[in-house]
Amino acid sequence: MKNLHVSTETELSGSRIILEAFLQEGVKTIFGYPGGAIIPIYDALYDYKDQLEHILVRHEQGAVHAAQGLARVSGEVGVVMATSGPGATNLVTGLADALLDNTPIVCVTGQVFDHLLGTDAFQEIDVMNVTSPVTKWNYQVTDANELSEVLAKAFFIARSGRPGPVLIDVTKNAQLQKVSYKGYTPCDSLRSYRPNPVPNIDYIEKAAVLINEAERPFIIAGQGIMLGKAEKEFLQFAEKSGIPVAWTVLGMSAIPTDHPQAVGMVGMHGNYGPNILTNECDVLIAVGMRFDDRVTGRLDQYAKQAKIIHLDIDKAEISKNVKADVPILGNCKETLPILTQLIEVRNHSEWHKRFEYCYEIEHLKLISHELYPSEGEITMGEVIRYLNEMTQGEAVMVSDVGQHQMATCRYSNFKHSRSNVTSGGLGTMGFCLPAAIGAAYGGTDRPIIAIMGDGGAQMNIQELGTLMQYRPDIKILILNNCYLGMVRQWQELFHEERYSSVDIQSPDFVQVAKGYHIAGRKVSLREDLEDALHEMLHHKGAFLLEVMTGKEHNVFPMIPQGKSVSEIVLTHNKV
Repeated sequence: MKNLHVSTETELSGSRIILEAFLQEGVKTIFGYPGGAIIPIYDALYDYKDQLEHILVRHEQGAVHAAQGLARVSGEVGVVMATSGPGATNLVTGLADALLDNTPIVCVTGQVFDHLLGTDAFQEIDVMNVTSPVTKWNYQVTDANELSEVLAKAFFIARSGRPGPVLIDVTKNAQLQKVSYKGYTPCDSLRSYRPNPVPNIDYIEKAAVLINEAERPFIIAGQGIMLGKAEKEFLQFAEKSGIPVAWTVLGMSAIPTDHPQAVGMVGMHGNYGPNILTNECDVLIAVGMRFDDRVTGRLDQYAKQAKIIHLDIDKAEISKNVKADVPILGNCKETLPILTQLIEVRNHSEWHKRFEYCYEIEHLKLISHELYPSEGEITMGEVIRYLNEMTQGEAVMVSDVGQHQMATCRYSNFKHSRSNVTSGGLGTMGFCLPAAIGAAYGGTDRPIIAIMGDGGAQMNIQELGTLMQYRPDIKILILNNCYLGMVRQWQELFHEERYSSVDIQSPDFVQVAKGYHIAGRKVSLREDLEDALHEMLHHKGAFLLEVMTGKEHNVFPMIPQGKSVSEIVLTHNKV
């Protein structure tokens, strides 16, 4: 393969080779925090300021989440730099989050000189063993001659197949070492690594027969659709089939939420119809999702009556939790068009009516009260309703973890793909603020709204400093119920209201924001809510709005722990 770029210099330091690799991979923004073991790379970065923008976060965990936000919105690889020891260990939560949510990021960490490895030198830690369980691949470089090839592999592995985080640990001598540099050759294949399996046409044909014969088929859309950049192919498949489409938390926005075939979200706090009708469908088509326990509830009672068609790029996921009758291995961007050609045009109008009836029940008993309360405390649902009305489905919603997350995922309207950014598999509180900052560098011109609870807001609140320094135009919405709300809900419903360590005290968030020169406002009364949201959205620059919501409101529907999807409940008194 032809080199993309050959430097005019015959020798480059390892540090410069790293930065050249970033440039050749199309990186524009790096999130990081300097320290002793990575100083040589930061020294080299001084000469690349016009080509690479470095965002100085306030904590390394914030750097990973910011890189995730950029990657989730743009579909590109996020890049992180951190020093050795505590700098590297502070990345672990973000790496685990990225691994579980299949987010492509490349982290470069500094390390002590190679002759000090294993001596317990200052800020030395065995980064390879620490991060091996939470990365798709990691590698330690002690010789600068390896750097170009290793970084090319890193980017290829991070973005290919089922994406994920990669960490490259570089000793300080390798950063300083000068070697002959012959340019950068990107990687497009590795021996024994097959990220894009060849589809089995026989299985696709079997799936088409099942779909064509089905009377009550059901599609669950996962994030794999967006990771495979297959939104168009998925929409063509769904529309030709006429099958009802639901989504997982991370699959949300793969299809517009107002699409005629869209029936809502599955899972523990998903919509009533998609959950109970999972156990009534005759064919279940799972596209790029992994049958997480929060989706399935009791596995021994999950869709036992249905034939399961599972489309996924990762062989390890197929039949891992739910046995697939027809496994379709491959990138859904390739497999869906083949399947679409083989299926018949259908509308399944009677089956759709079942979903409509279930939605009417849910709307009457729950949704109408959440979105249009006539009295009492402000609900999280009505806040999301106003946002929908004001943004018209054009915003990117970045949410933290907790009750506000479920309200955001349940009630947000999206017209575009990659609009719902949240921590799914790991459930990382503190994800939201840095992820929203990163999303602002993801190349979108759509509004970015960071929605968090009062608990998660305090976990990475220091990233307000990053917001102050670089001024990305994001809006921060804190839905404050003066509790660690989701834990409190479980304690209320399943632990006899023994509220243990959930009554959290919070600072004056508006005053904290003011300390960072960020405008803000606090709202406690319903009559002020609409005006405050309008002010937040139309303010030029970052803005923090704190909304006081009902202290003991619960998120419903809910599949109680240990119950099946058929046992989802709509109201408190049925749990």
